[in-house]
Amino acid sequence: MAMERPAAPALPQAAETRLTITSPERMRELGRRLAGLLRAGDLVMLSGELGAGKTTLTRGLGEGLGVRGAVTSPTFVIARVHPSLGDGPPLVHVDAYRLAGGLDEMEDLDLDVSLPESVIVVEWGEGKVEELTEERLQVVIHRAVGDTTDEVRHVTVAGLGERWAGAGLETLAG
Repeated sequence: MAMERPAAPALPQAAETRLTITSPERMRELGRRLAGLLRAGDLVMLSGELGAGKTTLTRGLGEGLGVRGAVTSPTFVIARVHPSLGDGPPLVHVDAYRLAGGLDEMEDLDLDVSLPESVIVVEWGEGKVEELTEERLQVVIHRAVGDTTDEVRHVTVAGLGERWAGAGLETLAG
């Protein structure tokens, strides 16, 4: 009789903040505020339907981190590296939408090598990059149901692991 392996314990959720964002500029502003909480070695996973505002949020992150180059969707190149203009970490912006496999398919990107000295933001990374680190920030963006302007978004920012305990996610609402 084969013994079943016990399930791995769930990673503790250290913090969670829920926000309502009313325009693309507010989404960029959220990215700029979030950048103030990030440091080298942080993994940020963004999820939400097409057009939800993932790249707009990442533009704000790039502005807040003070990186070089316009932050645009890396859909067709898969990943873009934006070096810091100062002494902060570079921003590695990945779009995993077209990648069907998990981390194995992403090995050529060397994200595991880049992570210690960079902030890595991955759009559509669920089931693909969680193996990089147990401690990560998950940002989920939903369009508001019934919004006639198509601009209102509900954003949940959840920190997983000890890195995010007391990291100040609640300040994002300010």
